[in-house]
Amino acid sequence: MTSEVRTDFWVHALLRTVQTHGGMAYVVRRGDDNAGAVLIKITKLDGTARLLVPARNSEGERIYLDLTGKNVGPDEKSIDDYLTTRSKQDQDVWIVEIEDRLDRNFIVEHVD
Repeated sequence: MTSEVRTDFWVHALLRTVQTHGGMAYVVRRGDDNAGAVLIKITKLDGTARLLVPARNSEGERIYLDLTGKNVGPDEKSIDDYLTTRSKQDQDVWIVEIEDRLDRNFIVEHVD
């Protein structure tokens, strides 16, 4: 049995990692402290962005899926529209926005 880190701790660690590496990160929406999903918007400050959402791979490990160009984006408006809809559907969801001109995601989980 694996234990998951509380969502609020995970988000705090992500914010610190981003800031340590010269990026900026903000909690746009705070969800459930214990088990809310964390959606990550990465903006390059040029009007384009990416959207990463959590998922599980076939081995049950947490990964992130890049929805950019598949379901949303790459323009910020379509990503923001998706995030607004998702937050209305899931009261527990967190939204974190990372501003980084180099388009880094700063997470340790695999991104597909």
